Amino acid sequence: MALRRVLQKLTTLAVCRVRGCSTHCRRSRHFSSFFSTSDTVFALSSGYGKCGVAVIRATGPHAKDALLKITGLERPPQARHALFRRLVDPRSGDTIDHGLVLWFPGPHSFTGEDCLELQSHGGPAVVVGLLGALEGVAGCRHAEPGDFTKRAFFNGKLGLTEVEGLGDLIHAETEAQRKQALRQMEGDLGRLYKNWTTKLTQLVAHIEAVIDFGEDENIGDNVLPQVRSEVKELLTEVEVHLNDGRRGERLRSGVHVAIVGAPNAGKSSLLNILCQRPAAIVSPQAGTTRDVLESALDISGYPIVLSDTAGIRESTNPIEQEGVRRALQRAENADLKILIADSSLLSSQLINDHLCNPDTTPSDLAQLFLHPHNPAENVFNDHDTIVVLNKADLLSDGDVKQWHASISEESKIKLCWMSCKTEEGVEGFLQQLKSILEKMCGNPLAGNPSITQARHRQQLTLSQEALGNFMSLTLEPDYWDKSLDLAAEELRTSIRHLGRITGKVGIEEILDVVFKDFCIGK
Repeated sequence: MALRRVLQKLTTLAVCRVRGCSTHCRRSRHFSSFFSTSDTVFALSSGYGKCGVAVIRATGPHAKDALLKITGLERPPQARHALFRRLVDPRSGDTIDHGLVLWFPGPHSFTGEDCLELQSHGGPAVVVGLLGALEGVAGCRHAEPGDFTKRAFFNGKLGLTEVEGLGDLIHAETEAQRKQALRQMEGDLGRLYKNWTTKLTQLVAHIEAVIDFGEDENIGDNVLPQVRSEVKELLTEVEVHLNDGRRGERLRSGVHVAIVGAPNAGKSSLLNILCQRPAAIVSPQAGTTRDVLESALDISGYPIVLSDTAGIRESTNPIEQEGVRRALQRAENADLKILIADSSLLSSQLINDHLCNPDTTPSDLAQLFLHPHNPAENVFNDHDTIVVLNKADLLSDGDVKQWHASISEESKIKLCWMSCKTEEGVEGFLQQLKSILEKMCGNPLAGNPSITQARHRQQLTLSQEALGNFMSLTLEPDYWDKSLDLAAEELRTSIRHLGRITGKVGIEEILDVVFKDFCIGK
């Protein structure tokens, strides 16, 4: 009981030492310096251009004044209830439109401030008129990108990871991206890091108890082994979280896929089939593609950035040589490679010796198909390469069936026979591609949420290093006498890095990065 009372008394002290001061106070001071809270911002939150309905929002201390002047009401309507009103310009008294008015008094609003929402017809002239009317209200100004979400963050309505999830949700183009972004916006990732922070804070409090009262209370022998055990367990959790194969980042930005092969193997034809449009020039003349051509696609809900590359061959043309160099470089940097070959040019001997050999790897085939430009062995691997044998329409059905039957089920190669001309075999190729994408990106709704940002990974890596340093320091004999203060500081360091992800500490230098891609009105 005495130990429990000591630890409870020290928890608050440990939190202050970890944060250096009141995080809320520092957040508030930075908020006031970042932009003025005395003004009201407004913007069109729906899309620009002609549309059925336009949504215009305003937030801040003058939102109520703007509502009364534009609607002619004596007091705001009932909160969160739509009211149909005539909307006027307070300067001239002219009617701009008739529309719906909604009132969200703070702190029960998206931003935590008083918020006004006007829903009018979506004609450009109506929108310009209403924005001009709001501009005529004292204390109101046009919003900058991210202004609304910044206020929600500083007023404690959203954590920083939730803000980033909201930004990703706005930019989501595929179903899997939407699911991942929505999960992050709902706070799953922030809660994971908050739980880790809470656990570390408690462990720091326990160490503080040992430092300040260990000799008097004789608690060191009981507490320190338990602290070390829990830090070790947490370190394992962080390591597993980091070793996720960059699933979340790939899903957020798209899996980079490179089509690589010799000239006239069908690379551009395959790109056009996947894009369902003539994105690349297709010609029987070899060497048509000289540069890397990119297209963003949605494959079964997973985003990919597909690159068509120059045909790899020996050439004296300096432009084509540069194209070959870029093609090999793109293959090396890609997350997934599609190695394509003209099956009509493959000899029966080559197929029997290599394709039918279960020990043959994609790297072996790459060295055959791309000779003499033999890529490094680690460029084409069995887990990130699909081998496509194109122009199957030029082969007899008997040859294709015979070779299919000869290829071992234990083969390390993900192999597809297809014809870009007749599109036979395309469905099987898409199934192979989808299967690999599912493994690379994972299920965004399963397990712990994934890391989605490079800055998350950077701070988590530093937090992991601090936990590792703690474990190393506590391996020393009699560390509670020699290095317990240093070990406690490593835990504080780990907490600070977690706090930089969630926005609890050290947020100043990352705010511009987080909000730079937000659209005006959000």
